[in-house]
Amino acid sequence: MEPHPHDQLLGPAEIRELAGRLGIRPTKSWGQNFVIDPNTVRKIVRQAGVGPDDVVLEVGPGLGSLTLALLHVVDRVTAVEIDPALAEQLPRTVAELAPGRADRLTVLHQDALRVTELPDPQPTALVANLPYNVAVPVVLNLLEALPSLQRVLVMVQLEVAERLAATPGGRIYGVPSVKAAWYAEVSSAGRVGRNVFWPAPNVDSGLVRMVRRDPPSTTAKRSEVFAVVDAAFAQRRKTLRAALAGWAGSPAAAEEILRRAGVDPGARGERLTVEQFAAVAEARATDQ
Repeated sequence: MEPHPHDQLLGPAEIRELAGRLGIRPTKSWGQNFVIDPNTVRKIVRQAGVGPDDVVLEVGPGLGSLTLALLHVVDRVTAVEIDPALAEQLPRTVAELAPGRADRLTVLHQDALRVTELPDPQPTALVANLPYNVAVPVVLNLLEALPSLQRVLVMVQLEVAERLAATPGGRIYGVPSVKAAWYAEVSSAGRVGRNVFWPAPNVDSGLVRMVRRDPPSTTAKRSEVFAVVDAAFAQRRKTLRAALAGWAGSPAAAEEILRRAGVDPGARGERLTVEQFAAVAEARATDQ
């Protein structure tokens, strides 16, 4: 009888043994927390909704817990790993534990923040336990650089998960919420406790789901819209008239642009949708 594929996932003992053999200690500078619970990686794959037609991009695969779970389900995995020792070991781990799937894995020793393109076949989904310290810029960079990505399911620090999925009007709605909404429909996909990681982080984690959609229809460029977003939240207690004064040239100029965009100059940035930010950028472009 063939072993059940789930027998080949990494548990706590295997993770520690593998790390010990490689002389690897999780490093803070790369935000490494390795998932040691097979049920959690199965849950992530399930939540991601990926299947045999998907080419999955995984960032920060670490010792390979999630990589193995993905390889049992999807067509191919392209893994981007910044740690040279881990990047070198991952193909060996897969060859050992999932020999029949080893040819479906591509490992790139790269920094996901600097990825501008990937080898074919192009990824259809991003599924990853992201290093906490770079989670938001990594997701935004990959959505921008890789238009083939249609779906995202990432595990991040709970607070970051909540911020990414926040809607206008709340205290946690901010720059990450608006920029993510430019690319995708974003929603929360549940919480993850601390004990599924080694080392256990001192915060809970959350899963975030994104489904790509067209950006708001506007004549303004994405960079122009993001500049408005950055300015609006740089001083989030201020009204938009005041917060956008530097960006527009003066408070009066900001007020005029906001009114033209149909936005109340006395409102704060946290009340605006991504479409409204786009309208503000577009209104400014018309008077240049």
